[in-house]
Order: sequence, then structure tokens, then C-alpha cells
Amino acid sequence: MIRQRLTELGIGQKELAAATEVTESYISQLLARKKPPPAPGRTDIYEKIGQFLNLPNGELSRLAEAQRKEQLKKKIEAYPAPLFQACRALIIRKCHPGHRGEVQRIFEKETFGELERLVTQKILDVAQGVAREELRSEEWLRVMAQLSGRSYEQMRVSILEFLDTDVFQVSMDGCVSFLDPMIDSWDIDLKSFGIEISLNRRLSPGSLKRFEFVEIVPRQPVDIEPGFEQFLNDPTMSGDATEEEIEYLKRMQFWGKRPSALYYYRELQSLRDPLHFPDSLQPKGPG
Repeated sequence: MIRQRLTELGIGQKELAAATEVTESYISQLLARKKPPPAPGRTDIYEKIGQFLNLPNGELSRLAEAQRKEQLKKKIEAYPAPLFQACRALIIRKCHPGHRGEVQRIFEKETFGELERLVTQKILDVAQGVAREELRSEEWLRVMAQLSGRSYEQMRVSILEFLDTDVFQVSMDGCVSFLDPMIDSWDIDLKSFGIEISLNRRLSPGSLKRFEFVEIVPRQPVDIEPGFEQFLNDPTMSGDATEEEIEYLKRMQFWGKRPSALYYYRELQSLRDPLHFPDSLQPKGPG
């Protein structure tokens, strides 16, 4: 569709690249399918191309998503490749010195083990979150370009590709261009797997991110008392009960005797009586 529209309008790839603020090489590789189309939800390039070529709103995103699904079918059975060795070295180098040695030993036990995937994914999530928020900030992109020794257009291409990657596909370019300058350091509690990531203050206003992995005991299901069901089915008793009151009555527990519907009705009235809850009484005025 893009090629056809360029021909119709007599526009070249160079003009399209300038309008979308990327390099001509990137446009050329996309159109030649040497690069996969980026995920629509992670890029602004389809919006920019659509506006420049006056294409129907959302049509390019729809076609790109269809092409990505087709490519995914071909790769679905392939086992994910591990990180580049230099990317692993970067992640380890950024680790807090107190845990660096132990983390490195764990990483090196497996080609791409669970801890390495967990840490790398969290660091990638944080860096992508910042990049996504700043994608439309020319000032931020120029600072990133300066730090990595690239042009503004080259940085735009890098960030679009970086936003489209995941833990199994992160490239050396992504590590060097984004993870290295953006991540100052990270640390992990190997008992709770809580992760703390410190960002470059120059590139991110929220310079510290924490992630806790805490076990939560699921709430046990509550057996519904027959009397409670009768209470709910009688609108004269429960018709004006609030959700909070219903939840409270539902979770009442009994041993031995089984309560009737009338018991729940009386309990509801007792719950509402301000004399039973002195804190709910309105303060009296002077005199």
C-alpha cells in the first residue's frame, strides 16, 4: 500500500523518511521487508505515514498487525535465542556490587535462565516505559542521540525498533543505545526477588523504580448459609442493603446452629444502629 501510494503521488522514500523523522535506510528496509513491521501499539510511525500519504485512518496499523501475525506463525515453534553475551555483560555490570558476583554465577549456570529473564525483562520494561513516554519529545531524543553519538533521525529509528523488542529479541543496538545510558544500576533481593532499578536522572524524572514479588494467600471461598440465601431472596428484608453490608453478613461464620433469614435481618439493623458504634454518632452542638 505504501509503495503504491508513493507512486501515485510521485513521492520518493527520502521524502517519506523526512516526514516520519527516520532514516531513508529504515524506510527502505521496511518496504523491502528486510525489517518486520513494528507493533502498532508501540510506535507512531503508521500515524505519521498515514497523515503524509493521506491514507485511511488506521489502515496501515491493521495491515501491519496482519503481517506480524503471519510472521509469528512461522516462528511460533522456534526456541527463543539467548541474549548476546555483551548484553548479559551489560546487565551484570549494572548490578549492585554487593550482589554482582552471586548474580553472575546464577546467570552463567544456564544459557538464559529464569532469573536472567526476569531481571532483563524488568529492566527492559522500565527503559521502554521511559522511551514510550518521551517518544514525542524532540529534546529528549536529541539528548539520547548525543549520548550515543547518533543523529536525531538515527535515534528515532533506534527507539522505534527498541519499543518493538522483547526480552528474547533485544539486540546489541538496543543495549548500547538505550539500556546502557538509561540504566544507572539495579539491585535484587534474592530471597524475595524484589528488584530496584535506578535510572539516569538526566533522562528520567522518576529515577527509581521498585518491583516487589510477594506471595498473597488467596481468600478462602465462603459457604453460603441457607438462611442468608433466604434473606437475600426476600426484598422486604434485604431490599435496601448496600454491597458492603451484604459482604459483611455473607462472611459471618457460625458453629453448630444455623441462622435464619430473620437473624440476618436483625443483624443488619444492629449494624446500622449508631448506638452500637459510638464513633458514628454526630457530635452534639454547644448546649
